[in-house]
Amino acid sequence: MSDRPAILVTGGAGYIGSHCCRALDAAGYRPVVYDNFSTGHRSFVTGSLVTGDLKDGAKLAHAFAQYGVVAVMQLAGCGPVGESVADPQKYYINNVAGTLSLLDAMRAAGCNRLVFSSTGAVYGNADSKALPENYPCEPINPYGASKWMIERMLADYRNAYGLGSFALRYFNASGADASGGIGELRDNETHLIPRAMMALQGHVQDFAVFGDDYDTPDGTAIRDYIHVTDLAAAHVSALKLLMQGHGGGACNLGTGIGLSVREILAAIAAETGREVPHAVKPRRSGDPAYLVADPTAARATLQFRPMHSDLATIVRTAWAWHQKAHPLKADELVRIDADLSPAA
Repeated sequence: MSDRPAILVTGGAGYIGSHCCRALDAAGYRPVVYDNFSTGHRSFVTGSLVTGDLKDGAKLAHAFAQYGVVAVMQLAGCGPVGESVADPQKYYINNVAGTLSLLDAMRAAGCNRLVFSSTGAVYGNADSKALPENYPCEPINPYGASKWMIERMLADYRNAYGLGSFALRYFNASGADASGGIGELRDNETHLIPRAMMALQGHVQDFAVFGDDYDTPDGTAIRDYIHVTDLAAAHVSALKLLMQGHGGGACNLGTGIGLSVREILAAIAAETGREVPHAVKPRRSGDPAYLVADPTAARATLQFRPMHSDLATIVRTAWAWHQKAHPLKADELVRIDADLSPAA
């Protein structure tokens, strides 16, 4: 048995979870990945592995006992906003019921430290100011609602059972590990940056900008993009505070800088030398016009200082990953360049 503290990372084979596991390992912890591989990748695993679902209480209990888990990072769950609108039951079962199962297993094991993957979507439709944590939480889609329900559960567990927990409200996680070994990889990609890059590579034929009539400077939605490596560092900082007896709370993880969809596409074109082919389609249900963090609390509490979250670094690391994850043959690159040329 390792003398390094064991941290159970649910969803640890996924995009953000795998980066958190690498950060934990580098910080002297022992990551224990708990994943059902519905979206995760075995090649992304760092540390020990338990294959299981959050709703499997017996498997969770075995994992806590086998590894002597002292804290949990909860990153498992469903994510795409559009899917949550179409299939809310899936989100309430996997996100809310799954986390409740995890909390039951934690109580039974006497484990009372949790870092939770929340989201800026808990705020819903917001005005154009950067959002502090005390901004009213009024989610407008089932994804955000499921995360807000979990945050309320954690607050109740803190008050009743002494659970120390941080709810880290991500804004738009992006980029990839500088090593190129892990990145954003999904069977059904929905996120803007990887989807745009896959369109450049010819893997996505229907890339679209959803809405160009928002009340924003260029008409497209504005978001706050945070590099996944900076997110992972914030998780480790939150964990260290919990290990020291901190009670936790909610923290926004973002830069405080809003970038529009068109600004993102321009940055990708600058990095790759190619314009992203796209159509403009109507707004998607559940998408707010503007969602930007006020990261003041994270700076004060977690000493959060993003080091990789400038747009150029985000795009550069993401593009390096996608060229490795989705390689193209030379003739395909020639064909795509021809399709995108002004003379086409």
